[in-house]
Amino acid sequence: MELAQVRLLVTDFAACYRFYADVLGLKPQSGAADGPYEKFSPAAGSAGIALQDRAMMAAVLEELGQAATGHRSLVVLRVDDLDAYCAEITARGAVLVHGPAPMTDRMRVAHLKDPEGNVVELQEWLLLRG
Repeated sequence: MELAQVRLLVTDFAACYRFYADVLGLKPQSGAADGPYEKFSPAAGSAGIALQDRAMMAAVLEELGQAATGHRSLVVLRVDDLDAYCAEITARGAVLVHGPAPMTDRMRVAHLKDPEGNVVELQEWLLLRG
């Protein structure tokens, strides 16, 4: 078994597409900026984050057509240099809601939200340093 992706159900596909591609800098698989589906991959690893139009999935599972409330997911991305990456993405329009700051003695984190309100955690693993 292999984890292929984490899929986020979204209502504003275009805004989320721009966030993951243009702000976070993840690579889109096909360039389907208008949806209804796109997978984004980081530079390393095989798993990715996918966006799925909520209305399309509601045709399969009716309960998904209901408006989402509250925090529904936490996407975690590991980066080598948290401060540098945060500077890059804030220059491209990201708004950090927390950090960069220590989370434990082994990890520093920063948090932001995508246009649908999904929380994205950026992690820098301190144990990987020299």
